[in-house]
Amino acid sequence: MTAPGPEPRTGAIAPLYAAGFVTAFGAHSIAAGLGASSDDIGLDLLRLGALLAIYDLAEVFLKPVFGSIADRIGPKPVIVVGLLAFGFVSLVGVWSSSTVALAIARLGQGAAASAFSPASSATVARLAGAGSKGRYFGRYGSWKGLGYTLGPLLGAALIFLGGFALLFVCLSAVAIATAVWVAIALPRVEPLPRPRYTIADLARQTTARGFLVPTLVLAASTGALGAAIGFLPALASSHDAPLFASIAIASVLALTSALTQPFAGRLRDSGRLSDRAGMTLGVEIVAAGILLAAFWPSLPVLYGAAALLGVGIGLATPFAFAHLADTTPPERMGRTMGTAELGRELGDAGGPLLVGGVAVAATLPIGLGALAAVVAITGAATRALPRVAVPAPPDSRPS
Repeated sequence: MTAPGPEPRTGAIAPLYAAGFVTAFGAHSIAAGLGASSDDIGLDLLRLGALLAIYDLAEVFLKPVFGSIADRIGPKPVIVVGLLAFGFVSLVGVWSSSTVALAIARLGQGAAASAFSPASSATVARLAGAGSKGRYFGRYGSWKGLGYTLGPLLGAALIFLGGFALLFVCLSAVAIATAVWVAIALPRVEPLPRPRYTIADLARQTTARGFLVPTLVLAASTGALGAAIGFLPALASSHDAPLFASIAIASVLALTSALTQPFAGRLRDSGRLSDRAGMTLGVEIVAAGILLAAFWPSLPVLYGAAALLGVGIGLATPFAFAHLADTTPPERMGRTMGTAELGRELGDAGGPLLVGGVAVAATLPIGLGALAAVVAITGAATRALPRVAVPAPPDSRPS
């Protein structure tokens, strides 16, 4: 359990919210831009798919590594260096007419995000006082959700005004400015002495119910998000919805999730909803939203399904992260958050692959139904989650 500590000032922890926004904004603005502009920059489907996947591929391999480094040297230098690296490697994308330059930029951005993303989550966990982790993870997730929402819209506007070069320059500027803000405002979180872990210890820690169940919840909810962002607009288009109305479904989902997460965090901290109940309710709402979209795919229903998905994801995410933070010793918080985010990345890749694979063999509604079944099973698995008493929130509040 994380020991109680003083509440951080809002100005001290706000740079972490900006770091969460950077990784989401960077990933989705470029991904949406690549998809919309692939013909203009000479990308065939194979190269487009590789450029979309390379960002996540870097994160899958590197997040646990950088999480462990953050435990050894402290998370602040990892966040600062990761953001600076993100900013400088983004400048390679100025030469976006070259597939090689785009690949280097995407790979470098993914590697840099692998550094500052888990380190930021670990710092939120370390700085948040006892009884307030849900609230702070809710805010952190909300700012990430804002990046997912605005990324495609701002990316499209920047590409329209100045092409990919302008988008990459803006991403570089935002990342470097955030790095400076973190360096100035974020308090240093000192590394803690760590016991020597054996391979058996690592295996036991990563298969413990207190770690495995929240990570499965994060993977399931992120898999549903990844599939819904792609397939719900496709369903709308197949029913002759206008292009803008189809694309806006994804923004409704992301915005609903961003608005729900702070509320969910307050529910958790007040003790009105247990971790088990919050995660179960979240993933079951997600499953219901997927089924609704699969079998009643009219445009109004798809918007309602997107809102349900956003509420479910927004409920499950802060409960899962706060549970991990409250059940992880502070000295290995970075590794835990890095490994949990690895679970999210695998879900992000696995959800669309599951839906697409089943849809090829059957139909898209059946593919979405298969995903809903997997998500519902994950909800049932939360019954194995050990009960953890949430500490009472301190009397003081952030300024």
